[in-house]
Amino acid sequence: MPDLTPVIAACARWLLTAYSPPEGAFSRALVEAQARQATTLAAALRYPTAMDVRLLDLLGPGGAEGLDWLTGFAPHPDDDAWRTWVDETVVSWAACLLADPVLAAHAHRALAATEHHAAAGALERLTGPGTYDTNAAALLRHPDLLEPVARLHRVRLVERLNIAGAGMA
Repeated sequence: MPDLTPVIAACARWLLTAYSPPEGAFSRALVEAQARQATTLAAALRYPTAMDVRLLDLLGPGGAEGLDWLTGFAPHPDDDAWRTWVDETVVSWAACLLADPVLAAHAHRALAATEHHAAAGALERLTGPGTYDTNAAALLRHPDLLEPVARLHRVRLVERLNIAGAGMA
């Protein structure tokens, strides 16, 4: 089965760069886990079959430039290699999932229809975050802060999940 790891890792890293975790190794680990779970679920929904992943490998995901422009982020010039693997749609969908627990639950159920359901692993920090998770990821899960990124492709996510009117505000 083709691997989504490069896109998942790059998208999670972009989210962590844009929505920095608080100080401390424990908080950073909790935020990284949530970003990774959100991008894993988003990537599996965006590229549900092995053929989709092969096409991604052939064509590439597009990079982070549009997201950087949208958020006003100026990357370091030596920080380009991983940024080419950022997929704007995956980041947008992950932002939707992080900001909306109900949408994340729908997406988690939809994961079963993808070829990645077994490889996705546990997603509890995304779908049922504990108090420590929520406190650590205050920026990463803040709906108002995520909105510019989430709105980019929310409609397509909702369509993919077949949810009538959910999260369309």
